[in-house]
Amino acid sequence: MTAAVAASRDASRPPGSVEPIDTATLDLDSFAGRRVVVLGLARSGVALCRFLADRGAHVTAYDARSSEELREAVAALGERDVALRLGPSVEPADVLAQQSLIATSPSVSSRYPTTEPRLRQALARVEADGRVPIVSEVDLFLRLCPALTVGVTGTKGKTTTSSLIATVLSGGSELVLLGGNIGVPLVERLPELTPRHRVVVELSELQLPTLSRGTDLAVYTHVTSDHLDRHGTLAAYRDVKRRLAELVPEHGALVLNAEDPVTSGYPAVLPDSRRTLLYRRTEPGGGEVGVADGWIVAREVERLGTAGGGAAMSGLGDRIMPLSDLAIPGAHNVSNALAAVSVGLLLGIAPDAMRRRVAHFTGVEHRLEPVALVDGVRFVNDSQGTQPDAVIAALHSFERPLVLIAGGRAKGLAIDELAAVIAQRADAVVVIGESAPRYAAAFRAAGSEQVEEARDLEAAVIAADAIARERLAAGPSATATVLLSPAAASFDMFEDYAARGRAFKAVVAQLSARRTRAGQP
Repeated sequence: MTAAVAASRDASRPPGSVEPIDTATLDLDSFAGRRVVVLGLARSGVALCRFLADRGAHVTAYDARSSEELREAVAALGERDVALRLGPSVEPADVLAQQSLIATSPSVSSRYPTTEPRLRQALARVEADGRVPIVSEVDLFLRLCPALTVGVTGTKGKTTTSSLIATVLSGGSELVLLGGNIGVPLVERLPELTPRHRVVVELSELQLPTLSRGTDLAVYTHVTSDHLDRHGTLAAYRDVKRRLAELVPEHGALVLNAEDPVTSGYPAVLPDSRRTLLYRRTEPGGGEVGVADGWIVAREVERLGTAGGGAAMSGLGDRIMPLSDLAIPGAHNVSNALAAVSVGLLLGIAPDAMRRRVAHFTGVEHRLEPVALVDGVRFVNDSQGTQPDAVIAALHSFERPLVLIAGGRAKGLAIDELAAVIAQRADAVVVIGESAPRYAAAFRAAGSEQVEEARDLEAAVIAADAIARERLAAGPSATATVLLSPAAASFDMFEDYAARGRAFKAVVAQLSARRTRAGQP
């Protein structure tokens, strides 16, 4: 669809009823003939527009970006009759008037300072009035979903854990769907879902405050510190993360990391005695999952009532699988696997089925993703490592020689501990982006002997490759690692972390091709 066609939609406003929709009685037929506005035309917004238009709603889409900037998003709407109100000249308050429902993308909220100021003010007025409901894409999905749901959150590890859980649940007889913050909006899948499905939903700190419904299982990796630019304080960020645990229904369960001091304390502060299953990388207690003699083991774990109740199946000596079967590196991935096995046990998946599927899981894109081995240098894409804790875990996943590429747009988080670990674990660091001067100074102050600044990602890869080869030539190791794990957001140079990761892989592919043409191995 051309920008001209998109612009021609801007002048239209949908007909239809403006009586507020009763969200307490929502079903798939609630939207027919009703006016609904969708705020934001990123992935979730596009999915919302398509879903609502397909259910017969009269949809208006608002975004402060221009139709030219949103060309791909507008094209993704197809021929659906969606009125577009795009660009900075559109007044948000006018768009919100005379609507039956306001549906939002995750990043749009009156509570977030990162939301456009005019839109924040307009939303705050609607909220104060209290007549027209405001729902997010994921909240709308959970209100209408007939299937059992597994919500996964935490500061880091969400994507890998969500993917592992979906992999484990595929060992049962139910149909499994994976989506949410992992990059796949789920609302459009609602018409096909039944009680026989199992839906795994990755949930971010953006989505959690919008929820009025919880998931049947709430799985936590760990909660440290992140996104203080949006939430202001560490306490506020942790309150947001606890929201999923607070919404678990009575028939559901919490799956918590016993080694995380924040989430392991949830049972003591929640208002009732929800079912809790703890997992740990050490010997488990009764009703827990852990590690003993190099095996993942389960001690006296009970299935959920929705999975038939009774003792969960485990192998001889309570064994599920040996840690040596894991194909993903790092101690943090042992924790992720423990979380996934915990969910499998609660939902009645057989141990042998879990073992087969976990053993074949090789990771997710942009998270410790092996890219290439070029003449002894291994390139690893960890572009999703935007937070110091994640980068620390990545650094502990590889032996030296190790060259780190870091930097981007800083997230306002302390990097003192990260800098100390880099000095211990990395032979050199190449820094890029807005944070490069600050990061370079911090890493040098912590004791890193070789810190270089590069003008862009391509230059960083070339520099890191050269350093890695120097270290290989100087020592006995057969392999060196170049690790992209930025400890920063991507928005100074790329659209998102995925675009940064794809750019890294493209540069590595070009480097490999050049070496091949030059006749090198």
